[in-house]
Amino acid sequence: MRGLKVLPSGRPGRGRLYVNLPDGQAVAWYDRQANRISVLADDHREAILAVLRPYLNGTVSIGPPPVPTAADLRRLALGPDADLAPNRPGETLLGELEHGRAGTRARHRLRQDLTAQQRMGDAFDALEPDGWRVLHCVPLPGPGHIDHLLIGPAGIFCVRTVPGRRQRAVIGDLLLTVGRAEPRPDPRWIRRAAAYAAAALSAKVTPALAVVDASRVETARTVRDIRILQPPTATPNLAASPTTLKPPEIDSLFARARDTTTWLRPAPFPGPAGVRGAGPGAEPRVSGTGG
Repeated sequence: MRGLKVLPSGRPGRGRLYVNLPDGQAVAWYDRQANRISVLADDHREAILAVLRPYLNGTVSIGPPPVPTAADLRRLALGPDADLAPNRPGETLLGELEHGRAGTRARHRLRQDLTAQQRMGDAFDALEPDGWRVLHCVPLPGPGHIDHLLIGPAGIFCVRTVPGRRQRAVIGDLLLTVGRAEPRPDPRWIRRAAAYAAAALSAKVTPALAVVDASRVETARTVRDIRILQPPTATPNLAASPTTLKPPEIDSLFARARDTTTWLRPAPFPGPAGVRGAGPGAEPRVSGTGG
C-alpha cells in the first residue's frame, strides 16, 4: 500500500518505529531492542515489511502484537503532532536559530543554550537502558517549555539547563548568577514549572537545575528542594538514587507525559510578583543575562 509513513518514537536508534496510514492510524511497529515487528493490520503486512526494510537489522520476527498495556494503547492513539517523544534536546532553540531573526549576540547565547541542552539531553538519554524515560522541550502554556522531563526509578525530575560558560555559578533560593551577569530567576521558575508538571501528571515532581560547564557551582545551604545536577556526575547520581517508581508506573506516567494535551489541562501557576518570565509559561530570562 502506498502512503505508509515510518515515524520514530523515543530516542533515535533506541525507540520504536511506528508504521502509520496517511490518516495517522498505526498499523505496525518495529521494536529495535526485541528486533520484532508487531503487525496490527495483517492485510498490510507486505507493505509494512517493504517500508520498514531499510531499518531492519539481522533476523527479525514478525507477528501480532503482545497483549497491549494501557500505556501501549495510549501511545498508539497519539497522532504524530501530539507525541512529544521524538523531540530532540533543544528542539525549540534549533528552530529559533534556523528561522529566527535574532542579532549576532543573541544567536551566540542561543548556541550556548543549545549546546548545554544537547549535552545534558544526551546524558539523560543514556539512562534509558536503566529504565528511565526522557522527554525534551515539553511545551507549557505560553512561550515557555521544560528543557528535560525525566521519569525513572528515582522519580520524576523537571530539569532546567543553564550554561555555565566556564564561570562561577551561584545558586540561591530565588536567583541564579553566572559570572558577572545579571541574576536570573531560574530557581523560582523551575519550582513553578515542577509544580505545573505535578498537577499535569498527578504525581510528585522534583525541580532540578542542570549547570553545564561552570568553573565552580556554589549552592546556598537553604536550597534543599531543588536537585542540582552537573556533568559528568549528574546521571550516575540519578541512577544510584533510591527507587520510588516501578516499571509499570514509569510506563504509565511516560505515556501521559508524551501527550501534548496533558500539558494544556492544569490551570497556569502565576509567577512570583515582580519577576518577569518567572511563570511556567515564559522563559526565565532577564535583561543582561549574557556572560
